[in-house]
Amino acid sequence: MVDPLNVGDREINLTQVLKLASWVMNGGEAKALIADGRVRVNGEVELRKRRKMALGDRVELEDGPALVLVGNEGEPPPS
Repeated sequence: MVDPLNVGDREINLTQVLKLASWVMNGGEAKALIADGRVRVNGEVELRKRRKMALGDRVELEDGPALVLVGNEGEPPPS
């Protein structure tokens, strides 16, 4: 199951997404997960901690939850 995560209209990076989703308690934990290759963005392992995210991006933890970034309207933009 993929849960929506409302990030509003602001720019957000991958580390912030992991914190906002409550998948980690702090930035250090987020950076460690990313550095270990345990985070995927749109199906690809992502190693950039400051990767700029966009509405509609799908984020998954290895063997864990998945989410899709949505804006204030609650839906990702059309593909």
